[in-house]
Order: sequence, then structure tokens, then C-alpha cells
Amino acid sequence: MEKLNNKRWWGKEIVYQVYPRSFQDTNNDGIGDLQGIIEHLDYIKSLGVSTIWISPIYKSPMFDMGYDISDYQDIDPQFGTMDDFDELLQEAKKRKIKIIMDLVVNHTSDQHEWFQKALSSPTSPYREYYIFKTTRDGKKPNNWRSIFGGSTWTEVQGEPGTYYFHTFAAQQPDLNWENPELRRKIYQMINWWLDKGIAGFRIDAITHLKKDLDWASIPADGIDGLAAVIKKGQNRPGLDLFLNELKRETFDKYNALTVGEAYGVPAEDLEKFIGPNGYFSMIFDFSYMNIEVKSADEWYRGKTNWTIAELKRAFFNSQRAVKIAQGWSANVLENHDQPRVLSKLIKNTYEQTPNAAKALATMYYFLPGTPFIYQGQELGMKNFKREKIDDFNDVSSINNYKMALQEGYSHAKALEIVNSKSRDNARTPMQWNDEEFGGFSKSKPWLKMGNDREGIDVRTEDKKSDSVLNYYRRLGRLRRTPEYQDIFVKGELEEIRDVPTNVVAYRRVLNNRQVIILVNLSNERQMLQNFGENVILNNQQTLQKNGEKLILLAYQALLLEK
Repeated sequence: MEKLNNKRWWGKEIVYQVYPRSFQDTNNDGIGDLQGIIEHLDYIKSLGVSTIWISPIYKSPMFDMGYDISDYQDIDPQFGTMDDFDELLQEAKKRKIKIIMDLVVNHTSDQHEWFQKALSSPTSPYREYYIFKTTRDGKKPNNWRSIFGGSTWTEVQGEPGTYYFHTFAAQQPDLNWENPELRRKIYQMINWWLDKGIAGFRIDAITHLKKDLDWASIPADGIDGLAAVIKKGQNRPGLDLFLNELKRETFDKYNALTVGEAYGVPAEDLEKFIGPNGYFSMIFDFSYMNIEVKSADEWYRGKTNWTIAELKRAFFNSQRAVKIAQGWSANVLENHDQPRVLSKLIKNTYEQTPNAAKALATMYYFLPGTPFIYQGQELGMKNFKREKIDDFNDVSSINNYKMALQEGYSHAKALEIVNSKSRDNARTPMQWNDEEFGGFSKSKPWLKMGNDREGIDVRTEDKKSDSVLNYYRRLGRLRRTPEYQDIFVKGELEEIRDVPTNVVAYRRVLNNRQVIILVNLSNERQMLQNFGENVILNNQQTLQKNGEKLILLAYQALLLEK
């Protein structure tokens, strides 16, 4: 592998996230599979992609769609076999595409052999692999509320007064990272995958590994008398000991690409996470990803009335913090846990157009860091509208709906909230064509198709030169063009402030060269100074000027060279 800035070979990567369950079904059981990914490797490569991140494909009862793992070293039969995975690795390698896996080590499934052995006897050594507490009064050990709702404690069947701990659902018991033996087993498993030839991992819920060991109750923050677990089990003192050891025993040995899902990391800690000797290559920043809700975990609490000015501030503050930390950004608009960006950031439905999708793409794609594309984002896929809660699969959506009702919301209001933020929005099957099941499957899919699909599919967009899909391909080519690659990879970022409020504007500067990125995120024309004559990229057919001034049309995005 070519190395960049010492060990940072991943600076030039473009990453595509595949949610396998919804990508392509080849055996017509309504569920996507590994052969489906193999089938579309050339399509993914056409976007300029050099790394694929695959959401969990490990053996799992699928309570949380694979984020509840029952065997870390086996493929779930729904997705195929280990032979299929090995074939995927080989076929990707032929196309110079690397594979990174999703790593979930905060918890396992309650069906994992370790947990089943832990339940078998109070004296089982596997009790130390998880967190069990027995209370004198038989009540739950504390009042912490899990991220998916309800207590973080579930009573062990047949052992009154003994409970096990789970940050998420009861079906996802937390691993006890205080146990060195458990950590050693985890490291062996990670190295087994790296030996197989994967390039690294996206690491799930990694800031939850350390809990406050006083296990004390805290003041309630809801009418259920409970308090959010993140106050006692996220980014707690001592987390660094686990993350440094994890890096030393695994990732460092392979120069692996590691992307942390690191909620709640304060700016002053960023250097520890992504600095020159940080735990990870990069982390996702959720400050702008969750701009539209008051609480990222308990999003039933309602929406914010965010503005473009706040979005810009979040973007540029994030970049400044990463630069101070001497780190690297994972730039992202969508993932498997987020609604579709076109529906989220473009508030008026009638403005959720291909041009708006291209404008959003341009806004984030040329920031310092590595761009991540989530499947279907490159088509401009949108949120669905579901009429009843039974149409949802996602455990988080169903729990937020229940919590909303508990807090006094009407059924209609609770459903409206869940429709707008549900993780299922991103998980609807990939739209390969305009057939009933979108070319995803010949059978009824595991999750209903999206219901705003007209003109938004690969077959239709492939033929249209001005489609969102072909625009993403242009972005990929531009980022890989030798003439510009160094500016986008190594260039400094300078925010341009003297522009209208609804315009996102920045420069990438390297030596004596400048590329200016201008994006109008409104439905009105915006007038601003002319920053450069050489147009590298324009998401619309025309470029209007008024004397010395530049006019950006509604949702127009430009790249100019000065």
C-alpha cells in the first residue's frame, strides 16, 4: 500500500458503505447477500471508490440487524458463507478495492456462546466476560436508562436479584472490558480478520467501553424515573487505557484503517482519538449529523429549528477541531443510522431535487478528510413515509415511538417524529431500477421499498448525463485527477465568510493554487463576488454573472480555480 504522511495511506481513499441486507439479493429470499455485493463491485468502482465498508455480516439473531453478534468468526447464513466472503475479498482486490468490516466490541448478542455459558451458572468464568450485579434488596442496581429505552439492567432468569447490564437492548449484553482475559479474546478475533486480508474496521459504539464503576444512581431526566446511561457510560475516565491497548495489540500491527463511531468526544480529547498517535485513523463527527434533533439518542424529544448558519458553523468548527488535533476527518452525510440527507437538510419537500442532492454532495466532498458515501446517497434517495408503527423494523424507532407515547405525545405526532428520524429510512432496499422491488430482489424484500422513487434508480440515472449518480462519478474522477488530488488531500482549508448566509463557501489552498467551493443551500438566487474564472465543476447548465458579481442559482454548486 502507498503510504501518505508517514502511515496515513488512507488520505486518498473514497469509501462506500454497503448495508448488505438492503444492497442486492441474489437468491431471492428478500434479503441482500455477499454475492450481491460481488455482483456490483464494478458499479461501486465507477464512483471512484477505493474502499468498501460493510455493515455487520457476522452470525446474529438480527435483533438489532447484525449489531448483536452471536459469532464473531462466522458469516450469517442470510448473507452467505465464509467462502463467499473470501471471494468478495479476492474480487475486490482485483479492482484495487479494499474491504473494511464493522467491528462491534462493546456488546455481543445474548445468543453468543460466551453469554450462554455465563448464564449457565453463577460460578461460570464467563460471568466475568459480562457485567453481572446481585443486589441485597432485589431491586435493579441503579436507575440508568438504556439508549434503546427502559432500564440498562435485566434480571437473570431463575436468579432473583441478579441482573446483567446492557447499554443498548436487553438482547445486547455489554462486554466487561475490565477483564483482561476478555480483552485478549477480542484482540485475537480482530487479528484473525486482519490476517484474512481486510484493510481495517469501522468501530461501533467505541466510547461506551468504560463505565463508572461506582454504578451509582443519578438524578432522573424523564418521567420514567431513569437517567440516560451516557452520563455514566460514555467517554468516561479510563477509556484511554482500553483504546491504547486495543490499538497496540491489533491495529498498529497491520497499519489498519480504523474509523471510530465516537459519540460525545469533546474537542479537547480529539488529539487522543485521531492525532498523530491517536487511537483511530479518523472518527465520525455527529455534531452536524444530528443537527435536526434535540437529543441524538432520545430523538423523540423533538426537532430543532436549525439554520444554514448553524450547519456551516458545525461543519467548520468540526474541521478546525480536527486540524488543531493534527487529525483526519471522516466526512459523511449519511449512514445506516441516519435518515436520508436530502430529506433531512432540505426542509421543503418540493425542493428535494437532483440539484439539491448535488449541492449537498459538493458541500462535503471536498472538505479535508476522506469522503464516505452511503449506498443510495449517490442516487439522491429520500426518506419514506410509513402509515403505522407496524411498518417499522428498527428497534430504535419502535422504542422512540413508545417513549414518545409515554411522554404524552399523540400517536400521530409520535409517528411523524419516527418517520422523519427512523434508521429504517436508510435501510430501504437499494433502487437498481424502477420495478416493483427496485431490482433489489424478485421476492418481497425484508423491509418495504421507499415510496418516493420516481426517476431515482441506477438504471434511469445511468442513462442521464446530468443525474445525481453521474454527478457523484464526476466528483470521484475530480478527486482522483492528478492535477487536483494533492489540493484536496493536502491543501489547507479556509472558510470564506463574506458570503450570503445561505451560501457555504471555502477554499482549498496548496502552494500557490486555490480551489474555491461555493454552494447555495437555498431556493433563492444569491449574489456574491466572483472568486475565479476557471470553472472546474458546476452542478447546473448555466453560470450567471452581473458585472463583476457572480449569481448562484437555487441549489447551485460550483468549484472554481483561482
